[in-house]
Amino acid sequence: MKKIWFALMGLALAFSVSAAQFTEGQQYIQLDKPATGEPQVLEFFSFYCPHCYEFEQNFHVSSTVKQSLPAGTKVTKYHVDFLGGDMGKQVTQAWAVAMALGVEDKVSPLLFDGIQKTQTVQTPADLRNVFIQAGVSGEEYDGAWNSFVVKSLVVQQEKAASDLQLRGVPAMFVNGKYMVKNDGLDMSSQDVYVKQFADVVKFLLTQN
Repeated sequence: MKKIWFALMGLALAFSVSAAQFTEGQQYIQLDKPATGEPQVLEFFSFYCPHCYEFEQNFHVSSTVKQSLPAGTKVTKYHVDFLGGDMGKQVTQAWAVAMALGVEDKVSPLLFDGIQKTQTVQTPADLRNVFIQAGVSGEEYDGAWNSFVVKSLVVQQEKAASDLQLRGVPAMFVNGKYMVKNDGLDMSSQDVYVKQFADVVKFLLTQN
């Protein structure tokens, strides 16, 4: 019994130390907004953002956070259209197509590489080809592109960015009330940064 008690005390102390490390204004910012009714993590990014490329492709922050979340937590990724010039809106709509077809994970690395590494994605036709490479038929892509669902998702992405007064990416919001403060995290190593990012998100999910 004594061993069990000490183990429980150890867990409690570990949690309190972890929680104490996270301070508003340092690792996160509290917004003047009501919390969402259900646990929610909302990430904003752009395929034209070099930091988003590092965040997603090299640091794997998004996937690490997603894997560490409690069951039932809704995770959503929205693309912003204020980067990339005229193609920004096209890519935002293409991301809505990916969301509607459920192929985000297949399309994301291809779009990041095509836009930032090889510069082979520069036109709407190039976007369509990326989806074909990802296994989506041209007919399916064309049908989704002009669908009501995709148009609604485009509006949804734009409205969410506007409501949260988004100014830059990558950005991650928790329960509609907190934003993780990227520059307030421990950057002594990649592993430490990624782990702390995930820990902050999990901590914020427990806040009201």
